[in-house]
Amino acid sequence: MPEARATAGNEPDVGDVPVTVADVLAAQARLRRYLPSTPMHHAERFGVMLKLENLQRTGSYKVRGALNALLAARERGDLRPVIAASAGNHAQGLAWAAYRLGVQAITVMPHGAPQNKIAGVAHWGATVRQHGDSYDEAYAFARELAEQNDYRFLSAFDDPDVIAGQGTVGIEIAPFAPDVVIVPIGGGGLASGVALALKSQGVRVVGAQVEGVDSMARALRGDHRALAPVASLADGVRVKVPGFLTRRLCASLLDDVVIVREAELRETLVRLALEENLIAEGAGALALAAGRRVAGKRKCAVVSGGNIDATVLAGLLSEVRPRAPRKPRRRTQELHPVEPASAGHGRVTPASLVLGITTHPHIPRDAPPAHPSVSVVAPAAQHAAFEEEYTW
Repeated sequence: MPEARATAGNEPDVGDVPVTVADVLAAQARLRRYLPSTPMHHAERFGVMLKLENLQRTGSYKVRGALNALLAARERGDLRPVIAASAGNHAQGLAWAAYRLGVQAITVMPHGAPQNKIAGVAHWGATVRQHGDSYDEAYAFARELAEQNDYRFLSAFDDPDVIAGQGTVGIEIAPFAPDVVIVPIGGGGLASGVALALKSQGVRVVGAQVEGVDSMARALRGDHRALAPVASLADGVRVKVPGFLTRRLCASLLDDVVIVREAELRETLVRLALEENLIAEGAGALALAAGRRVAGKRKCAVVSGGNIDATVLAGLLSEVRPRAPRKPRRRTQELHPVEPASAGHGRVTPASLVLGITTHPHIPRDAPPAHPSVSVVAPAAQHAAFEEEYTW
């Protein structure tokens, strides 16, 4: 992948794309009142840190982008009803955000959308319209309704405010100082936002897609054909054409895109449930499934969502027999943010994202004032503690 050009302040330059690190930081300031930070979990059997967005409100990271977009629109004085097309998680995130802010929301979902996701949207009071057999057909119908009724159309991924909101996932990961972060890709909103947040920290960002559902990987190779994605357990990333903005951001910022086989995805989802006691949907297990193909000593995979139908999960648990993992080579320590040599836990601030500075807010009151450290690199001992515990 081509790398972003270096600019003043070490902020990645992605040309004239209308979303920057500053927008991600503004999104963080908006969202902290409404959304909690999701946990980081060290999956010892996988040797990977996991960012648990399956524990976010509505069970997916998507609520971040939807809520940030509604809050930003309110700041601009745009109070129109909002309409979106979604296979499920964006619709649920928008419904929850609209409920919290008192905004009218309409969601268009394809007929094949999982019933648990349709029920989740209706639970928060949004109007549900089902149309077409794919996301792309639902998208075209939603755009038509938006033009006819003067609704604001909110893309699930190709919107600056949505991308900035998804980027807050990266801000929460940064204090743990991974050397590589793996992110699932559908339309590219999450990958774009996380890469914006982390590239100035020197972190590699790798996308993950499923074989036959790889429109972004093909687009980055110059293949822009709109091919219908194959059926996949990862229904949340079945996008025929990636976004215009997200394609440009991913081309500038991603280090690689890894393609995962469907069988690998199914096995990883079952292993997450049986070995880590974590429930993920297909797209949610995608980044972890790609982990074995990505080099790194401090790998982090984003578990993007956990909204899986109970019948689908039950079928997987009864059908898939994962291979037994190998035993660990050494003991591990519990996961915690990296502590620079001065003291206290690192926290990402506007300065740290642009300049690589970590501040220390958790210092006892009677301690002398601490000066910012200019590094978020882990000490050697901590580096070793997070080496992979299993060979996949």
